[in-house]
Amino acid sequence: MLINTPTEPVLAWQETALCAQAGPEFFFPAPGSSTREAKQLCNACEGRVACLEYALDNDERFGVWGGLSEKERDRLRRAGRDRA
Repeated sequence: MLINTPTEPVLAWQETALCAQAGPEFFFPAPGSSTREAKQLCNACEGRVACLEYALDNDERFGVWGGLSEKERDRLRRAGRDRA
């Protein structure tokens, strides 16, 4: 039986993402810790937009994704709902 799978790499951005070179604690800091360094790395990454879209599409609630913290992504989600 042949299974139809997409041929385009949907998550290709993960292979070249700068976060792959840093540990998870960098992007998932302890509560109250700074996210500044993680955001700086994200802002230099070519995959930032795809990463943010992934986080929003998959309701990632923790950590820095696409250069935004949990609170910033939540504000972005709410702003989108308010416009709809």
